[in-house]
Amino acid sequence: MKIAVCVKQVPDATVHKRLDPGTNRLDRSGEGALNATDVNAVEEALRLKEASGGEVVVVSLGPEKAMDSLRKALAMGADRAVLVSDDAAAGSDLVATSRALAKALEREEADLVLFGQQSSDGDGAVLWAAVSDRLRRPMVSQVAELTVDGDAVTGKRQTEFGYDVIAAPLPAVVAVSDAINEPRYPSLKGIMGAKSKPQEVISLSDLGVDPGEVGEAGSRTTVRAVAPPPAKSDQVKIEDDGSGAEKIVDYLAEKRLI
Repeated sequence: MKIAVCVKQVPDATVHKRLDPGTNRLDRSGEGALNATDVNAVEEALRLKEASGGEVVVVSLGPEKAMDSLRKALAMGADRAVLVSDDAAAGSDLVATSRALAKALEREEADLVLFGQQSSDGDGAVLWAAVSDRLRRPMVSQVAELTVDGDAVTGKRQTEFGYDVIAAPLPAVVAVSDAINEPRYPSLKGIMGAKSKPQEVISLSDLGVDPGEVGEAGSRTTVRAVAPPPAKSDQVKIEDDGSGAEKIVDYLAEKRLI
């Protein structure tokens, strides 16, 4: 079975996040890291490969330096990395990103496509749905337990009422939650071996994607302005010396809220 895992380089958790005032986009010039739930997706792909054999390829869209983060997936055990990198793709929103990723995935012809549930920068949790729609494949999200049996995949996810167990035929798209596993740490041997594994950087033209369909030109959302959050209004701190409840009631009554 061939498994493709869509991953993303995001700003490292230790980096101060800021928006570029010139582009109104997140400044990604600092240190990057592999998105946390994407690591869970890579781990799950490796477990499926270890159980049934096959190949794991990680696929991403981003600048060339994003390959540094993809090498973590290779060090964990993934077989190949494919990075779609093109200046024309800068500023792509969900619609444009899903178009480029879908084309890259069509090229790979994977039996199963895995995503992390959401990214730590955009936090949209919908990219996998857009990609599955473009690929015209069934999709299961928020998966905390995944099994593959023959030509079908089954995902179990928790809900407020219990659990959903959803089965779908392969090929399919699955988005996993961080509850699905505990990702392994890359070994020294894996880190050294990652350097020699295939790492392919391709352009939009390699995928037959028109530059006007991605980037700002192909995006359907626009950030018109960015401003700091409004200053906090006056606050009242109530110390509870045994009469805290009465003080709160008096304050609410003063504000005519009760």
